[in-house]
Amino acid sequence: QVQLVESGGGLVQAGGSLRLSCAASGSIFRLNDMGWYRQVPGKQRELVAAITSGGSTNYADSVKGRFTISRDNAKNTQYLQTNGLKPEDTAVYYCKAAVTYRRGPTYVTEDYWGQGTQVTVSS
Repeated sequence: QVQLVESGGGLVQAGGSLRLSCAASGSIFRLNDMGWYRQVPGKQRELVAAITSGGSTNYADSVKGRFTISRDNAKNTQYLQTNGLKPEDTAVYYCKAAVTYRRGPTYVTEDYWGQGTQVTVSS
């Protein structure tokens, strides 16, 4: 079994910062592409930032220059540093990872999601 556990959300004033963490645990052979998504009620979940196993990154236009995604492969953890937060960044933030694990004689890659962490930015 694989689990992703997020932490670091909270309430912050506009212009403030938060650092979100997402730790993967379980029978992991390899973590592949990872990313952060966010969702507000009544809207679809949207990609915020993504990072490949090689460290290449991409960002939603709305967060470029303010958010930074990173990963620590030794700790099976990814991070999202959020700076210059705006009220429109308020959402539940979810982490996602493509995880390769052993199933019997083979290796399987599946997507896993964290439980979500609330980020609220007050004006």
